[in-house]
Amino acid sequence: MPTFSTLQIAPDPANPRIARLLLNRPERLNAINDATPREIRSAVEWANAEPGIHVIVVEGAGKGFCGGYDLTQFGEGEIDHPCQQERAPWDPMVDYAFMKRNTEDFMTLWKSAKPTIAKVHGAAVAGGSDIALCCDLLVMAEDARIGYMPTRVWGCPTTAMWTYRLGPTRAKQLMFTGDVIDGRTAAEWGLANEAVPADQLEATVMKLATRIAAVPASHLAMHKLVVNQVMLTMGLEQSQQMATVFDGITRHNPEGVWFRRYAQENGFKAAVQWRDGGQPIPEGDEARALIREMEARKGTGGQTP
Repeated sequence: MPTFSTLQIAPDPANPRIARLLLNRPERLNAINDATPREIRSAVEWANAEPGIHVIVVEGAGKGFCGGYDLTQFGEGEIDHPCQQERAPWDPMVDYAFMKRNTEDFMTLWKSAKPTIAKVHGAAVAGGSDIALCCDLLVMAEDARIGYMPTRVWGCPTTAMWTYRLGPTRAKQLMFTGDVIDGRTAAEWGLANEAVPADQLEATVMKLATRIAAVPASHLAMHKLVVNQVMLTMGLEQSQQMATVFDGITRHNPEGVWFRRYAQENGFKAAVQWRDGGQPIPEGDEARALIREMEARKGTGGQTP
């Protein structure tokens, strides 16, 4: 079996036609670090190279599926990183290259010849929702939560899957509000294939995976290619390109820099409480003035966007 630092994958002991891909950083709510996207790609490639495997179940260890990017590092930390550059001026193409690579790594779940099923308990939010929605099928616990809160400030979902999975009206609602929905609502809206009580999630997912796993691998690959081609014809790749560019802009425009400075000064938890609480986000000249005040208190002398 391959070994990884952020996840593990192996055939299910009861049915070796099913691979179990476990996001395995439970102490950080399986938050995405720099290694996670690459390891997802490698795990999916391993499963696709194993002729006996027919389907991949993706799940999270501990309290939830995935809490998104490890933003105590990227948001609160003092780093200069391709996706959060402190040097000025910001280089959008460096940012784009890094985030596009992450998007392509997550999309190996979508491109995999072996069908993929996201088994979601707890939270699949922000970047964690990208991973879940790149899977072909989504089964959730009724009390699980999915959403992309950073659409309120400091983020744009780079996989752009919400509209293709949910339709434009509901997608706009979630993108405009940053709201999170539970498994019951996700199933009612057609985002999730099914939502069940938490104590039935394992049995429900494995029943579905077992039925899929009995189909010849070649048939599964062909049917998946047909459906995926429809989404490609609708413009999925072009949407992802735009979304990835916009994601970088949201992190480096005045509103995004204000959010980062606020997180650095007050902690990421306080910044998230402001973002998700519904109060107005400082923007434009107001955001620039607040950035200057925070940088003056910190003594950074940074360059305000």
